[in-house]
Amino acid sequence: MISVSIVEDHDAYRFSLVKMLKSNPDFGIAGVYDSAEKALALMPGQRPDIAIVDIELKGMSGIDLIRSVRDEMPNTQFLICTSYQDNQNVFNALRAGALGYILKDATSREIQNAIIELNNGGSPMSPYIARQVIMLMGSLPTQEYEELSIRELEVITLLSKGLLYKEISDTLSISHNTVKNHLKNIYKKMHVQNKVEAVNKYNSRR
Repeated sequence: MISVSIVEDHDAYRFSLVKMLKSNPDFGIAGVYDSAEKALALMPGQRPDIAIVDIELKGMSGIDLIRSVRDEMPNTQFLICTSYQDNQNVFNALRAGALGYILKDATSREIQNAIIELNNGGSPMSPYIARQVIMLMGSLPTQEYEELSIRELEVITLLSKGLLYKEISDTLSISHNTVKNHLKNIYKKMHVQNKVEAVNKYNSRR
């Protein structure tokens, strides 16, 4: 039997997950939490095989929860189940220690299969998320860029395509000042002084 914990603050969805797990004799429920704070206090002592975690919770985020408990729970595997499918959340969740990432529009059967796959050593992902991960990995030219966040990678990629600051801000739906701040961080991490050097260095390593 696979023991599963749930961290989900949306009542109806949490209840549906519990119902789904109870309907399958292959699963056992180790704990059910409506906040990351409650899970942080109790889940490490229960040590489930799988923890289904939402990202956007009322207090601490699911990503911060995983980051906080993963060392205490080395044998627990974390499955993100969320509505968020943007690059930044995918990247942050995987870096925090999640090994699976599925969307809430997945069917009950798909969620059950994801739990089983994760327990068997796989890394289940919704098709759209898998595509995002593949695109993300393809956008990393060398290990030198591991320090860049997803947003910073998006900014430098658009900059390398010739987009102006305003066009970048419009494309990413962020402010002009935010673009400038990202570029400052990019220059520092890439050890360059300006836009031209950054773009040339980025393009030379692709």
